[in-house]
Amino acid sequence: MKERDVAITAATAAGQVVMQYYQSNYDIRNKSPNNPVTTADLASNQQIQQVIKEAFPNDGWLSEESKDSPDRLDKERVWVVDPIDGTLEFIEGLSEFAVSIALVENGIPIVGVLNNPATEELFVAVKGDGSYLNGERLQCLPGITISQVALLVSRTEHRRGQLEGFVPLVDELRYIGSVAYKLGKLATGAAHAYLTVQPKNEWDICAGDLIVREAGGVLWDKKRKPIRYNKANPKQPAGMFAGNSGLVEELINVYLQVLDD
Repeated sequence: MKERDVAITAATAAGQVVMQYYQSNYDIRNKSPNNPVTTADLASNQQIQQVIKEAFPNDGWLSEESKDSPDRLDKERVWVVDPIDGTLEFIEGLSEFAVSIALVENGIPIVGVLNNPATEELFVAVKGDGSYLNGERLQCLPGITISQVALLVSRTEHRRGQLEGFVPLVDELRYIGSVAYKLGKLATGAAHAYLTVQPKNEWDICAGDLIVREAGGVLWDKKRKPIRYNKANPKQPAGMFAGNSGLVEELINVYLQVLDD
């Protein structure tokens, strides 16, 4: 499939660019509080856009590091990109970040690629064709009693006390920085479920969403619905949950009872 191959080429090339800066020297500025952008983010974005636009010049484009253009809303196919998801971790020198590239058709992701060049992990999914990590087929963990669950979460959300309602109910909280990378690791069986109580942007979750779906899991909002992409406002409201569908149902119930004010 050309789209998958182009996404892999773009993610791999962007990963090589990112590694030129990783644990090295680069400029940092804040787009907003706690929302930095680095030279590496911008160089990665440029590399991805160059590869994808050359192959598919008529497709739409939505990226964290590009000025948004409303013309994408009229396109059936839109590339949804985060050149580095986990910029804070990248800056700290932690290997918990990923280049995230997805192709959306009529609101549904059909290709998803995550590349963590620091750990040499390449996650690839095509709608209807499964999820793979470095060529090995992925499968989310099956459903389990909530008291036995290992939950992938954000250190920041835990620090802020936003996960207190879940702490006594699950077996373990596991921390990974990047949202995209969390979803990729979830698909490998590194934990039973993922949740965030913060709003996220489409580019944070789109590729990871497909990778989880194709590994047998779901990514739902708090209304128990899958996410639709290429919306006018790319920010997805607070409350997203991923994993086995039955377990996700339970986690949403807890969220609605305890945390959703």
